[in-house]
Amino acid sequence: LGDFRAAVDRFRTAGGKGLNITLPFKQEAYTYAGMLSARAARAGAVNTLHFDGERCFGDNTDGAGLVRDLVHNHGLTLRGLSILLLGAGGAARGVIQPLLQEQPERLVIANRTKAKAIQLEHDFNDLGPVHGCGLADLKTQSFDLLINATAAGLQDDIPPLPASALKPDGFCYDMVYADQATAFMRWAYTHGAAKAVDGRGMLVEQAAESFLLWRGIRPDTASVLQQLGT
Repeated sequence: LGDFRAAVDRFRTAGGKGLNITLPFKQEAYTYAGMLSARAARAGAVNTLHFDGERCFGDNTDGAGLVRDLVHNHGLTLRGLSILLLGAGGAARGVIQPLLQEQPERLVIANRTKAKAIQLEHDFNDLGPVHGCGLADLKTQSFDLLINATAAGLQDDIPPLPASALKPDGFCYDMVYADQATAFMRWAYTHGAAKAVDGRGMLVEQAAESFLLWRGIRPDTASVLQQLGT
């Protein structure tokens, strides 16, 4: 920690062509990149660096990885769905644009600190029907798809959610992953979800998107997902 720039410089000097970046370095990667993709600029974070001579290009493939996992691997059609995104930090910010590009009926961002969710609404409302609110405001709303982008899952916890937030036979997605069902997945099945999955598929698909940027070829992810048991 604290030596990100020097570590990346050493990698480039050794002939490295690109990096996949994880927490807590995505903001530092954003600052390091000389050029940004539109989605990275929107996200305010970079998870992929690509080196081309003296140029350094920063991208964010997290949202593309999430959408690919939902649509291609789990068979969801996001168009017309009501989607609840829990959390208003960097993980949430990185997936808002790709989700809105799928044309959901609405995307609601709910956060413990309401002002942060409302700020994301202001930052992305030119792209589609997005609304920010506090967790307490969910009591009168229900959704087809719930996505947990909070850090609570890292402590095997979940944000306080009313049971009514999930429509009957709704789908729940936890962006964190573990060797067992996460707390959010357990909550989902307790409250009638048709399916609940963790973020291993997103991890694999965002990496494939990064590989495409580096090599011009998108690797087939099916065998990797099968090995991971997703």
